[in-house]
Amino acid sequence: MHHGAAAYASTARITATANPRELEASLLLKAAARIQAVKDQWPGAHGEMSHALNFNRKLWTLLTTSATRAENPLPLEIKNNIANLGMFILNRSLEMEIEPAPEKLNVLVSINRNIAAGLSGRG
Repeated sequence: MHHGAAAYASTARITATANPRELEASLLLKAAARIQAVKDQWPGAHGEMSHALNFNRKLWTLLTTSATRAENPLPLEIKNNIANLGMFILNRSLEMEIEPAPEKLNVLVSINRNIAAGLSGRG
């Protein structure tokens, strides 16, 4: 099976069985694992860094956009917190592209893992 088709099939299985919070938590953990792998293999995974950060940026763009929509029933304070986290993540990712340093990745991994834990009811 083609890699893209396999990835789609895997995501389709997760989507069919997971509620939206579980799916979001799963994707956040996937992004955290990719970023952690870059940090653990530093500087050897420098080429993978852009891919991992891009995946995380796209994920946070979707999460932030969804959470801050007017029709989303979340309280305004939570919407603002999610928007602030999203902006922080985008800014930190840009910092990493300009001035890479493995220690700057810690906060991205931590945020993703903590938000995933909260979505899973483990936070």
